[in-house]
Amino acid sequence: MTYDLLGIGNAIVDVLARCDDAFISAHGLNKGAMTLIDAARAEALYAAMPPAVEVSGGSAANTMAAFASLGGRGAFIGKVAEDQLGTVFRHDIRAAGIAFDTPAATGGAPTARCLILVTPDAQRTMNTFLGACVALSEADIDEATVGAAAVTYLEGYLFDPPAAQAAFRKAARVAHAAGRQVALTLSDPFCVARHRAAFRALVADEIDILFANEHEILSLYEVERFEEAVAAVRAETRIACLTRSEKGSVIVADGAAHAIAAEPTRVVDTTGAGDAYAAGFLAGLVRSRPLPECGVMASVAAAEAISHFGARPVAPLAQLVRDRLAV
Repeated sequence: MTYDLLGIGNAIVDVLARCDDAFISAHGLNKGAMTLIDAARAEALYAAMPPAVEVSGGSAANTMAAFASLGGRGAFIGKVAEDQLGTVFRHDIRAAGIAFDTPAATGGAPTARCLILVTPDAQRTMNTFLGACVALSEADIDEATVGAAAVTYLEGYLFDPPAAQAAFRKAARVAHAAGRQVALTLSDPFCVARHRAAFRALVADEIDILFANEHEILSLYEVERFEEAVAAVRAETRIACLTRSEKGSVIVADGAAHAIAAEPTRVVDTTGAGDAYAAGFLAGLVRSRPLPECGVMASVAAAEAISHFGARPVAPLAQLVRDRLAV
């Protein structure tokens, strides 16, 4: 196989700034969640934001960057425009060691951007203008790349446009025909609420490995208790990795539920925690590590992500994992 992991998701440039709760309230933002916005709202909010840092982002792309930091071989499929931010995104992901060859969109919307406000409690409030991302379609799913990856990882944030849903199903069909595995992250409870029936069908029909936080999995199955959600997901997918913030995570597989403790760290910014968790788990899985060990690798990667400002790793994750597993 050429790649250990192929990520398919939104190609976005993140714009990160610190703010207080008063800013969130004054601008009517949905604290702690991701909200889709149009071009006019993106321009107005960007103009009002405090000083910001601009870095290549997007949930699946962040996972791929963390996966590369763990020593994995990765590729990414996502849509950017032929503009300055598109050039920045392409350079950054390739510089991280990830193959990225999706043709740029021409003559349409500009490259996507996510305006992220981080409050003192480390919560991130995301406002996303999808721009060129929505142009991703089945035509962009390169069958040779999918067939050459041990796992294809699908980003729930990309699930809004009907063309992207079709692209997901094509990628899953191609991966399974080649004897590969398919993973999905639900990404956000609001994504789940908008497309619950379609997500349920995708999980039941196509997904081998599911990533979700507690709010997302409760929303997916419309239950109130975490134990009910565990029972429901166990019946529908082979492996489910369910994160619970400071409570750690639970890996459900083969009739067992493995409780994984959260790694101790100072929380600075929760942006990208779930993305890094998925990278750590999948890095262990493609190396045939035991599931509890995969969970520890996931927790180490997530702890690194929340210990600093921004979603991409700043410390070498492979070394952090080696140090942790040697204990």
